[in-house]
Amino acid sequence: MSVSRSEYCVIACAEAWRDNGEVLASPMGLIPSIGARLAKHTFSPDLLLTDGEAMLVGLDGTVEGWLPYRRHLTMVTGGRRHVMMGAGQIDRFGNQNISCVGDWERPKRQLLGVRGAPVNTLNNPVSYWVPKHSARVFVGRVDMVCGVGYDRAAGARYHRIPRVVSDLGVFDFATPDRSMRLASLHPGVTVEQVREATGFCLVIGDDVPRTHEPSADELRLIRDVIDPKGLREREVKG
Repeated sequence: MSVSRSEYCVIACAEAWRDNGEVLASPMGLIPSIGARLAKHTFSPDLLLTDGEAMLVGLDGTVEGWLPYRRHLTMVTGGRRHVMMGAGQIDRFGNQNISCVGDWERPKRQLLGVRGAPVNTLNNPVSYWVPKHSARVFVGRVDMVCGVGYDRAAGARYHRIPRVVSDLGVFDFATPDRSMRLASLHPGVTVEQVREATGFCLVIGDDVPRTHEPSADELRLIRDVIDPKGLREREVKG
């Protein structure tokens, strides 16, 4: 059965929530959202999904509970939430920028703004999703730190970056100095492609594995239940 690149990305995003237990999953973006729902459908049934505002919802969107703002903050600041955010820029230690490109006082381009990134990254696990891997995103030094990386998070009790997923592969920080490592390649992608599209030196092992192959049941859930309109293919082609 043929598997598209976008479906490998969904699988890789879903794996971020494996063994998380009863935490609030906060996926930001289409493919992370499909991934979170796939995780709850399969290996992480205790995940809590939200409508993004004040309600806890089931897999079909049915309201299952109310999440008061105070309770939400308790989960955010106590490590009981796992966010998957985007990144305008990200560096080798996981510092993320979603605010601006260029000098902050006179930026070349304005992005979303800092928003809740510092609180997210210091107080609960945060993974990242990058739909178009390039040296403009994976940079030697971010222009502004919004999400806090490993080199700046000393003493932060709940700081953790489980993984970065892009359209080329999966990355983690399982290295002695907590710098970014190529953890797996999506099928059809080479190590050299990843190197050329990255603006810093990645840690790359001698034998990089392929991203986890989706099972027939996972593909059925993605294609027939979670995303029957195939919206995932618009975000990652091929």
